[in-house]
Amino acid sequence: MKKILSVVGARPNFMKVAPLHRAFEQYKGPVSHQMVHTGQHYDRAMSKVFFEDLELPQPDFYLGVGSGTHAEQTAKVMVEFEKVLVEQKPDLVIVVGDVNSTVACSLVAVKLGVPVAHVEAGLRSFDRTMPEEINRLVTDAIADFLFVSEPSGVRNLRSEGVPEEKIFFVGNVMIDSLISYREKARRSVIRKDLGLGGAPYMLVTLHRPSNVDDKQSLSRILAAFERLANRTAIVFPIHPRTRKMLGEFGLMDRANAISSLKLLEPLGYLDFLSLMEQAQLVLTDSGGIQEETTYLGVPCLTLRKNTERPVTVEVGTNLLCGDDLGVGVEQSLAILGGRKKAGIVPDLWDGKAAQRIAEIVISKLYS
Repeated sequence: MKKILSVVGARPNFMKVAPLHRAFEQYKGPVSHQMVHTGQHYDRAMSKVFFEDLELPQPDFYLGVGSGTHAEQTAKVMVEFEKVLVEQKPDLVIVVGDVNSTVACSLVAVKLGVPVAHVEAGLRSFDRTMPEEINRLVTDAIADFLFVSEPSGVRNLRSEGVPEEKIFFVGNVMIDSLISYREKARRSVIRKDLGLGGAPYMLVTLHRPSNVDDKQSLSRILAAFERLANRTAIVFPIHPRTRKMLGEFGLMDRANAISSLKLLEPLGYLDFLSLMEQAQLVLTDSGGIQEETTYLGVPCLTLRKNTERPVTVEVGTNLLCGDDLGVGVEQSLAILGGRKKAGIVPDLWDGKAAQRIAEIVISKLYS
């Protein structure tokens, strides 16, 4: 029997590992699949909600590293993950996405001679001021199997000199989860709980330092909400980082004064998916949400100068607004007025990416 360890570190990782876990469950004879939760982002209530929403078993190993600087967090994950690898001696480590846990566990595994598979490989923003970009570059440089979600990933890896035999275009595991739980999400009562009923609303998620760690930037975002407030309800599940900065900059009273702005605690996967599918538009700086809105056909405005997921702009419903909130407001008003960008679902975003990955992994482990 071959032993596989999959790593989760932050909430978006759960949606990527859940379909992988289900896929490997079909190979229980030849494969033992276990999960390691590094605890990079950990909130007991939210983790419980995500495990329940995604029908995941509890992690086999919990490292409990917590928050800290990038260096502190990466170092803590490496120290604790090394202990698990030495004890468990797995045949493969699977990492997903681009968080600190991704690169930390990849480095430990490779130095111990354990093969690494990177799911969501090849994505590039070409902006090295983003910590996630560094994590992506390093992980892809040392991984043995690179599972790619969109064509740009294949092109990027080839241009970086990655051997062809390491690259596998398999589709998007985030979309696997969306397809699996879409019907369940539609039974959510979150809109009723928020008093929205059938009223239109826009959904917002913002957490990147470039948007929320500067008082002027955060003030401009609130000014945009004030301009849009008389046109639509604004539903904003607020990231802990963003809430903290609103408080530190003395902007929370201003935010609370916007009558149509609903500031919420972070939501579970099903409630958020339900809100996203029914939104008139989504304003975000998140990567995965650009993909999910493209699949759902929901207009998405990304408050960033670049994206590592260009397929969502090329064929999907995503528009980059840069850091000009004026552009964001004008695009929002246009969408609320009925103008929408038509999009299509990218190739292989069909709910079978995890199945393809499992088949490739089994064939490689037993070849």
